[in-house]
Amino acid sequence: MFNTLSGAGFLFTLLQLSITCISSQTQLEGTLHRRNYFYIGEKYDNTPGTNNGSEIAFAQMYVEHLVPANVTRPLPILMIHGHGMTGTNFLNTPDGKLGWADYFMSEGFEIYIIDQPSRGRSAWQMDIDGDQSDFDATYISSHFTAVEQFNLWPQAVLHTQWPGNGTAGDPIFDNFYASTMPSLVSDKESSIKVKKAVGELLDNIGPVVLLTHSQSGQYGWILGDSRPSLIKTIIALEPIGPPFINAVFPPLTSARPFGLTEIPVVYSPPISSPSDLETEIVPSLSNSSLGTTCFHQAAPARQMINLKEIPTLVVTSESSYHTIYDACTVEYLAQAGVPVTHVQLANVGIKGNAHMMFMEKNGLEIAEKVVLSWIQKTMQ
Repeated sequence: MFNTLSGAGFLFTLLQLSITCISSQTQLEGTLHRRNYFYIGEKYDNTPGTNNGSEIAFAQMYVEHLVPANVTRPLPILMIHGHGMTGTNFLNTPDGKLGWADYFMSEGFEIYIIDQPSRGRSAWQMDIDGDQSDFDATYISSHFTAVEQFNLWPQAVLHTQWPGNGTAGDPIFDNFYASTMPSLVSDKESSIKVKKAVGELLDNIGPVVLLTHSQSGQYGWILGDSRPSLIKTIIALEPIGPPFINAVFPPLTSARPFGLTEIPVVYSPPISSPSDLETEIVPSLSNSSLGTTCFHQAAPARQMINLKEIPTLVVTSESSYHTIYDACTVEYLAQAGVPVTHVQLANVGIKGNAHMMFMEKNGLEIAEKVVLSWIQKTMQ
């Protein structure tokens, strides 16, 4: 016999069913895990504008630690975001789908995600930290999310994978743009702070798979150089480059005086200043009409000695501006003795991506077929 429900009871039953459905959907889509966070790298200085002995903390770095219920991989993945971004890049996509953190937890990896010092949840301190800048909405659209509409480089027309139209007013774009953050103007200052804070993190947590994106690409070389025993592989998604000079977007000014970094890394034979790195143009990888001059070292090339035992993967999408110069970055690494592999996504059948590939519609395909595949092959 069926029980007759009152109106209130019927509504309560529907509510229970709805909660159950939502909970089941979440469990099906997500990965059961524990989450905690902590800070590292902080220092104290006099509170600006005071002389009474009060102090303020600065240079601290936010670290988020995600541990799946079933850890099956021996090494965690440390993910470092790019300029204008925070660690939220890897949590989910702007259209609400699972991000790379969840995917790799489902594959049994612990995950560490940071906000770079002076960015996002890692507080920027006025009158202590350096100047900041931010990206306007048009910059984000033209460089990352709607590149096919602006056509600033030839491959931009191939972009198809951003979820939404990529411009202000589209809810997906608005959600993404709202997540962008002011960033330190000086890449040198950022590099010094990241080297210190992430170095301390690595000393605490041990060896990792290091995954970088864009601006943080140079941190891969810096951290691999300073903690070579703790970086077991570097996965660089479109790392900042090319060597020694900015490209594509004017002004094409000098940058990265140590080749691929703003701060010193160890070379063999040693160098005492950037001027010790003698350079020459690589004509086959340069294109003045596209705003790219590719430099490498004049022979015999000095070796980036601390990176020579770290397998390195550089990933380039089909329609990003990085298609123009990532090959130059890879050539520089190889010439300096770094064991580097370059995967261009279009060459492995993954098409239509721009610079924010891990947020795009086929982002999990990239995670599985390229990044996970590399880790499994390299960590054998």
